[in-house]
Amino acid sequence: MALTRDFRETVMAAAQKDSAYRRSLLTRGFRLAHSADEEDRNVGKSLLRDYVNATLGFQALAKELDKKPESLMRMLSDSGNPRLSNFAELVECLFEHEGISLLDEE
Repeated sequence: MALTRDFRETVMAAAQKDSAYRRSLLTRGFRLAHSADEEDRNVGKSLLRDYVNATLGFQALAKELDKKPESLMRMLSDSGNPRLSNFAELVECLFEHEGISLLDEE
């Protein structure tokens, strides 16, 4: 199901204003994205996409990771199946951008 423009704008506005919401998008997305359940993984990747769109944007993230924006978008799509090394690099960059450590998020 596609999200409406109003919903996306609401998510982006909330993430830009509320650091706790932004951190929650990131950490919950990370936890779900590496779940054994496919539906949970897709929800997790969707939350990570929302986080990227509300913060850095795919263009800036791609530049930082020296990757094509399309590759990153594909990685976080429902059909995306990134290599662990690429996913780890992406997540590490996002957590660093947010100023949190992966080791602190248990």
